[in-house]
Amino acid sequence: MRKLLARLRDDDGMTTAEYAVGTVAAVAFAAGLLKVVTSEKVLAALSAVISRALG
Repeated sequence: MRKLLARLRDDDGMTTAEYAVGTVAAVAFAAGLLKVVTSEKVLAALSAVISRALG
């Protein structure tokens, strides 16, 4: 029983399914972030900040 519990607690690394889920989550987050950063409002705000900083 102890060996089984030790084996269940042992987490040396992610399995292939966990890598796939992690990759999909990272891509979804990146796509959402790209959509936000490339929106008109954000681009206008960044342009305004840069223009003010450069004088």
